[in-house]
Amino acid sequence: MHFHEQVEVHGHLMDTGVLARVLDDVLAYGGDYKVDKIDLGRTHDDESHAVITIGADTVSTLARILMRIQVHGVNKLVTGTAVTRPADADGVFPEDFYSTTNLETVVHLDGQWVPVEHPEMDCGLVVSDGRVRTVPVADVRAGEMIVCGVDGVKVVLPVSDHSSRLHGEFASMSFSSSAARPQAVLVRTIARQIREVKAEGSQVLWVAGRAVVSTGASRALTALVEAGYVDVLFAGNALATLDLERALFGSSFGLGSPHSRRVQRGNEQHIRTVNTIRRAGSIRAAVESGLVSQGIMHAMVKAGKSYVLVGSVRDDGPLPDVHTDVVAGQRAMRAALRGIGFTVMVATTLHSVATGNILPASVPVACIDMNPSTVAGLTDRTSAQALGVVADAGLFLEQLAAELVPDYHA
Repeated sequence: MHFHEQVEVHGHLMDTGVLARVLDDVLAYGGDYKVDKIDLGRTHDDESHAVITIGADTVSTLARILMRIQVHGVNKLVTGTAVTRPADADGVFPEDFYSTTNLETVVHLDGQWVPVEHPEMDCGLVVSDGRVRTVPVADVRAGEMIVCGVDGVKVVLPVSDHSSRLHGEFASMSFSSSAARPQAVLVRTIARQIREVKAEGSQVLWVAGRAVVSTGASRALTALVEAGYVDVLFAGNALATLDLERALFGSSFGLGSPHSRRVQRGNEQHIRTVNTIRRAGSIRAAVESGLVSQGIMHAMVKAGKSYVLVGSVRDDGPLPDVHTDVVAGQRAMRAALRGIGFTVMVATTLHSVATGNILPASVPVACIDMNPSTVAGLTDRTSAQALGVVADAGLFLEQLAAELVPDYHA
C-alpha cells in the first residue's frame, strides 16, 4: 500500500462492535490497516481509544475509505484544513466532494472549527460567508464552494451517557435487540422519551404508513395528535386518503365494520374520496369547511400541526396536498425537521428510510413494524440512537395512546 493515513476513534469499541466494523469496511474498500495503539479502559463505563494506520494503493481509494469509516466516528489523527472547490454545473458536485454522514460534523476553515448546519447523510458541504451547510446533489448550484476530500473534516458520535439529552433507559435499549423484551416495557420506554422531549420544548415527528388506518389504529393516533404528542407527520397518499375515506364514508378502501363483508367497488369509494378533497381544494379546506369532521388529518389541521405527504407512481389521484415531485417532497421534509427531538416510525419502510436519510444522528428514533427484517434495516440505517420494536402497528399505537393520553381506552 503506497498511501497511508493515521486515524483515531473513541467510544465503546469492543462491546458495540464498532472496531470490527471499521476494520471490515477498510478491507471491503480495498485497503489495509495496522492497529498502532488501543486503550480499552479499566472499567465497563470507560471509553476505548484506538489509533490505526489505514493504507491504500491510490489517493482516491484512501480518501473513500477515510470518508466511509467516518460513519463510525473515525477521524484523521492530523485533520489539516478543509479544501474547497467550486461546483462547475447545477446539480453536480466536484468529483472528489466530501460525502457527508448524519453525525454532528465540524469543518476546519481559516483556523477555526465551524459546525455544519443541519447534518444529513449523503450530501455535500457548501461553504458560504464562513458558514457550512449540507446540500443534496440536486440542489447544488454552479459556483458554490464545496468541501472536497476528507482533510479538515471531523465527526462526533452522539453522547450516550447520563449527560445526554436521551432518556437513560431509551439510550441503553437502543444498543440492544428489543426482540426479547416485553412490548409493554418498550411502549413505556418510548412514552417516557416522548414526554421528556416535549418537556424540553422539542417536537415529535411521526412517520406513518397506511397500516395505521387498516389496522384500526386511527383513533389512537388521532388521540395522540389531540393530546399534543404529534407535532409533524410524514406520510404518503395512502394514509391520508384512507383516513379521509373513513371520515367521509365510515369505512376505508372498501372495508366496513369488522363483522361486515367487504364492500364491493371499494376502489370507487377511494377515488370518490380523492375527488371530494380535490374539489374542496385541499385537506385543510375540507376540514375548515366542515366537510371532514374526524380522523387523523382532521386532528392535524385542527391542532395546527404540520404534515408532509409525498407520493409515488402507484398512488390513486393523488390528493391535492401530495407532493408528486419527489425532490420537492424531500425539500419539504427537510424544512419540517427544524426542532425535532424524537421520531416515531410506524409501519412504513420507504418513508422511514427516506426520513432516516435526512435525520441528524443526534435525533433518537423508534421504529415499529411487524417485519423483523424491516425493523433491523431501519434501526441500522437511522440514527445511532434507534430502538426497534417488532409489533403490530395497531396494538402498539393503542398501548402508546393508553400510556400517554389520560382516559384513553382501546
